[in-house]
Amino acid sequence: MYLFDQDITITPIGPARYSANISEDWSINGNPNGGYLLALMANAMMQASDKKGTPILTINYLARSMPGPVEIEVAKMAESTQFSRMQAGLFQDGQEKIRALGTFSVETDECFILRYEKSPPDIAPLDTCMAIPELPGYTLYRQLDVRLDPACGGWMEGRLTDKSEHRGWLTFKDGRPFDLLSVALAADALPPPIFASQGMAAWVPTIELSVNIRNIPQTRWLKCVFRTCFVNCGLLEADGELRDGNDELVAISRQIAQYRVIGARPAAGR
Repeated sequence: MYLFDQDITITPIGPARYSANISEDWSINGNPNGGYLLALMANAMMQASDKKGTPILTINYLARSMPGPVEIEVAKMAESTQFSRMQAGLFQDGQEKIRALGTFSVETDECFILRYEKSPPDIAPLDTCMAIPELPGYTLYRQLDVRLDPACGGWMEGRLTDKSEHRGWLTFKDGRPFDLLSVALAADALPPPIFASQGMAAWVPTIELSVNIRNIPQTRWLKCVFRTCFVNCGLLEADGELRDGNDELVAISRQIAQYRVIGARPAAGR
């Protein structure tokens, strides 16, 4: 079993109730990665749903969760011929820490029209990109090989750009192929694009993350681009586009996060 599959394992403990353990293996400076937590929640909702196809996933991080045991409660909100709409809550130490929604479709849905009014992202060749190094406390990058286009990865060497954009490549270091749940992880695996223009001057905790999965990747590497265009009132957005090595669209995402200067006192619950 791959480490990722082990770390998103859920165990039934009652009707639509599961126990799980938040692993330390997918953390950013000691905080569980938001995409990893989304994958854990999506796994619980998918297990409770009779439909398993390309989902729309939205997760709200209500309070800070930590590595350790949790319980997940799942409920079906609505059912139709095409979709199952689920919700799930993650509880730790008696407090709800995460609330997620998932809309799962029938797996036999056909693609009646294939039309992309946007070209694939222009990303430098893999062998010329800058690997994100393994850093103490950043266990996520022990598991994932993330390589940034030199045009936007200069912040790792003190060179900033005028645009808050990250383009790069992503894969599992242990060779695990991508599937529905790991795409949820990938949607939050690159550093915040605001780093490209501002450097690591702030902590960027996620408030809400939405991922719309369109296809299962057919290649080992994913091509990713994430952009932030607006930063104000202590908030920013990061819009993501993930494709496989054949330039087939895999997922689109939007993340809303705080932009908090390092050293500032954290708000309650986050």
